[in-house]
Amino acid sequence: MPTKKENIENLQKKLGEVLGLERASQKAVDELIAMKLIKSDSKKEAKEIQGEASTHEEKIQEVVTIFSEDKDVKLDVSKVEESAIETEEKATKIMKTYLGENPDSSEALEFLCLAEGGEVSHYEVLQAICENFDNKKALTMVKSILKEEQKHLSQCIDMAKSVVSP
Repeated sequence: MPTKKENIENLQKKLGEVLGLERASQKAVDELIAMKLIKSDSKKEAKEIQGEASTHEEKIQEVVTIFSEDKDVKLDVSKVEESAIETEEKATKIMKTYLGENPDSSEALEFLCLAEGGEVSHYEVLQAICENFDNKKALTMVKSILKEEQKHLSQCIDMAKSVVSP
């Protein structure tokens, strides 16, 4: 069982990671569209997911604020941001590595599936961490985002399959 200090450290790190992943996914959609790897039939859906990622980023910033103002938690916002920057850089590097030299639309959409799957797993863990704290508002917000991320993963899988199916 983690100590209170370890729970707070885990919370700071995981909040930073989900922030970084949300930022990276927004940039990834722009880059993949600019590279003409997301075609018109998937572009609208990818842009909708991107817009929701922006909303999720704002909601997570609100969760950070909630926990930073909680006298029992006193979250260190600078550590959250440090983790977010590091995670965004890693995710961007992973995308470049995954796509390689001559990516196609299928690989681009499969990368979005990989990214959404990563977000889902990070939000699952964040939800578990949030359950260690007595803050229903923050937990409810994280649960709400998790549901939307699960939907995004399903949408990305459907987009990836549509590129290879007749």
